[in-house]
Amino acid sequence: MFSDNPFAALSQSISPAIMQAYVVVMIVLVAAGTLFDMLHKQSARYFFREAREAKEKRKRALTAGDLASAAIGTVGEALVSGEFCSLKRRLAHLLTMYGFLMYAVATFVMVFWYPAPDAAAPAILPVLWHVGAAMVLIGGCWFWFFIRVDVSAEGHSPFRLVQADLFIAALLKSVALGLIWSYLQSIGSPWANVFLALYLIATTVLFASVPWSKFSHMFYKPAAAFQKRMEEAGGTHKNLPSPAAKPETFGSAREAPRHY
Repeated sequence: MFSDNPFAALSQSISPAIMQAYVVVMIVLVAAGTLFDMLHKQSARYFFREAREAKEKRKRALTAGDLASAAIGTVGEALVSGEFCSLKRRLAHLLTMYGFLMYAVATFVMVFWYPAPDAAAPAILPVLWHVGAAMVLIGGCWFWFFIRVDVSAEGHSPFRLVQADLFIAALLKSVALGLIWSYLQSIGSPWANVFLALYLIATTVLFASVPWSKFSHMFYKPAAAFQKRMEEAGGTHKNLPSPAAKPETFGSAREAPRHY
């Protein structure tokens, strides 16, 4: 299973051109959904306004070295998920992020360069596709059942679903159904076509729901992190004000605890 290109086997019943068209449509849906999200929430206008105000209030001119340092720092933080303080949350995010990248890139390469059995894909590509999907499943389930704030801190059921969970829920369903489809296809099961249809439905929901999910955050967060570093370099980053007084100075003096 792990060494089989699932799309090459699929090409015996579905034209590679149809598979390639589907991938292109998914890419267009992500781009269009992100653009719609930016216009609807006016996040781009807010971002550029903040950048313009920071530039006007800048305390010193930024050099090419500042730009390079901010870019390198942003990329480095993204590569290790440095924005997360919790080690468990960071590890779950890294598993999901790198798994998704492996899975998505392997899908693109196999569909466009090795879509047929006579175009044998390098052995590493099917492995990357299956291992990447498995990493997404492990990291996503770890987050879903044990790390989510409403589950770990607020005691809600891990099966409770709200709109904010749309992205991770659709992603987990997509990769899980993809792995099941690949396995059933490799053993020649008649159920393979059923799970292929479910896999395509889940994948379409994942990429078509960008305006209502957190998918577009993966594009916003690096831009916001880079802007933050630029503001820090220019001395205009907005920090929270320091507390005016210690908590114990407010109101009347505290009484010593009473034990009954």
